[in-house]
Amino acid sequence: FFYILFTSLAIYDHITSTLLHPNFPISDPLVKSKRKTSRNPQEKDEERSFPDQNLQEEGEYVLDSAPPPLTLAQKLGLVASPAPGLTEGEWRQVKARSIQQGESGQPCAICREEFLLQPQVLLSCSHVFHKTCLQAFERFSRRKCCPMCRKEQYETRVIHDAAQLFRHKCATRIQAYWRGYATRKRFAILRKYSSPQDKHQRRKFFEEKLQELNDSFVRYCHTDTEAFLRDINHSLSSSRRVFQQLERKCVSEPQESDWQRIQSQVIQRDVWDCPICLTALCSPGLPAEAETSQPPRGRRLVLLSCSHLFHQPCLEAFEAFSIQTRPPCPLCRSAYHKKRI
Repeated sequence: FFYILFTSLAIYDHITSTLLHPNFPISDPLVKSKRKTSRNPQEKDEERSFPDQNLQEEGEYVLDSAPPPLTLAQKLGLVASPAPGLTEGEWRQVKARSIQQGESGQPCAICREEFLLQPQVLLSCSHVFHKTCLQAFERFSRRKCCPMCRKEQYETRVIHDAAQLFRHKCATRIQAYWRGYATRKRFAILRKYSSPQDKHQRRKFFEEKLQELNDSFVRYCHTDTEAFLRDINHSLSSSRRVFQQLERKCVSEPQESDWQRIQSQVIQRDVWDCPICLTALCSPGLPAEAETSQPPRGRRLVLLSCSHLFHQPCLEAFEAFSIQTRPPCPLCRSAYHKKRI
C-alpha cells in the first residue's frame, strides 16, 4: 500500500512539475503573475540588458543550458529521464542542417517577417524563429513544442546568422550603388572628352562641343552689342582703306598710247549700251551704232581704264551715290582712271 501511495505521489509530482506550464500552476494561476509585479525594477533592467550585451558581442549561447532537476518519478525510473543537453559538436551539426535548409534566409514562421538585426533562436530541431516570437508562442500555448515540427522538450540557442546575412546584403547593395555611381561618373567623363564611334553620336558630340565653345565665347565676350558692332564696322572700314590704297598703288594712270589700245578694245567688244542706264552710246571718235538704234544727242561719254564705256552723267551719279570715296567700276569692280571722249 505504501509503495502504491509513494508511486502515485511521484507521478503526481512529475505531472505538476513537467507537463504543466511553470507560469500557470494548478493552485492559483494569478499568484505567480502577482509575484512578478512585485519584483524590483532594477532586476528587470538587469535581465533585459543581459541579452543585449550578448547580442552586441555577437556570441552564441544556449538559453536553457541548465537542465531542470530530476523529479522523484524520474529518479525511481517510473518516467524516462530527459535526454542530456546537446554538445558543441551536435549544435554545429544542427546549425549546419539549418543553414542547408536556408532557415535564416526565410521569414520567421510565427510572425512572417524578416529577421533583419533582431535576435533569433535556433531550436534543436534546426528551426529558427525570432526570440520574442518563440517566447510569446510558449507563453500563449502553455506548452513547449516547436511551432513547425511539434517536437517537445527542445533546446534553444541564440544565433546571429540572419543578422550577418542582412549586413552582407546591405554591404553588397551599398557596394553596388557605389560602383554604379563610380561607373556612371567615369562614363560621363569619357563621354565628355572622347568622341563616340557611331556616326550620328559623333555628329551630336561635335555639335555639343561647338555649342559649348560658342557659349563660352559669348559669356566671356563684352556684353555691349552696339560697341561690338561698331568695332566690326571700324575694322571693315580700315580693311577697305588698306585695299583701296593698295589698288591705287598698283593701278597707274594710262598714257596716250594706252588710251588708244583701250579704245580699240571697246570697238572690238562691240557693245554700244550704257551698263547703268541701258541706253545707246555715241562718241565722235567711235563709229556709230547700227541704223536701228539712234543714240541721244548731247550726252558725253566716259572711257574707263578697264575698257568699259559709260555716259558721263550716269557714272557721276553712280559715284555720288556710292559710300566709298573712290568707288570701283560698276561692271568689273576694279579701280579705274577715266577719260572723257
